[in-house]
Amino acid sequence: MAQAVEEWYKQMPIITRSYLTAAIITTIGCSLEIISPYHLYLNPRLVVRQYEFWRLITNFLYFRKMDLDFLFHMFFLARYCKLLEENSFRGRTADFFYMLLFGATVLTGIVLVGGMIPYISESFAKIFFLSNSLTFMMVYVWSKQNPFIHMSFLGLFTFTAAYLPWVLLGFSVLVGTSAWVDLLGMIAGHAYYFLEDVYPRMTGRRPLRTPSFIKSLFADETVVVARPANVRFAPPPVDEVHQD
Repeated sequence: MAQAVEEWYKQMPIITRSYLTAAIITTIGCSLEIISPYHLYLNPRLVVRQYEFWRLITNFLYFRKMDLDFLFHMFFLARYCKLLEENSFRGRTADFFYMLLFGATVLTGIVLVGGMIPYISESFAKIFFLSNSLTFMMVYVWSKQNPFIHMSFLGLFTFTAAYLPWVLLGFSVLVGTSAWVDLLGMIAGHAYYFLEDVYPRMTGRRPLRTPSFIKSLFADETVVVARPANVRFAPPPVDEVHQD
């Protein structure tokens, strides 16, 4: 059993493995009172005045207390982060990291701006950790890129992956958790999906092109597509054969 878990862990792609490890270590550390959540939560005043810039990162690593909700989010983090990195972003580790960076920036910006808007500022003031929202963003992006996959919710009913975020949002409302966390993830996920997939098809321009300095941090492996056996390809046109 231990060997199977070890193999499963080692086979995870680098970003998924790193994020999952950091989240588990941080949450366990807080549960054992080795680390205090008060040193991790997002506090704009402390970030600006006390230069506690680590809060911009650590608030995405803590998933509250270790309970059923923690296991639920760890499952979604391990599953959909891995699916995205191994499929949609296969061989594009830098692009996947940039997607997470974009999502974290959007989520942080929404909370900061929302905290200054009357009538809704109190709701945003209660959001101290954005880890669940970032996980939900990954679920949303995956559902948009795989909309026709059939899924089942607790064996009660089936639906296609395009409706997965809405099913999870409805479940959160039913169990009494805040819908704001899921909604923020959906907003960030849709912003990325629109700018990365929809807008380039409409205009031919890609505004979320990964910066070169981020690409230099990752040595992306080359994706090799094997040629099927016994497959014949049509010969090139005559004009291309005689072209010098």
